[in-house]
Amino acid sequence: MALTTGNEGEITKKIEEQTSKLPSTLFLGAALLSMGVSAALKCMTNDKTALFVGQWAAPFLLLGIYNKIVKTEGHD
Repeated sequence: MALTTGNEGEITKKIEEQTSKLPSTLFLGAALLSMGVSAALKCMTNDKTALFVGQWAAPFLLLGIYNKIVKTEGHD
């Protein structure tokens, strides 16, 4: 089932209403935590797992930026 423009706008609005309730520091903390866990895993010679967890930092930071934009600019 394809989304129409009207439904997509409603879905986006609902998502933005929920995400704007989260503090932006939550995403920063999640990114820092993933970097710390990645470093610890690297020290324990779990290289592949360390790389996997370390790659989570960038998406968390992007979600934080999105969250900040929604809070300051709002949605359509």
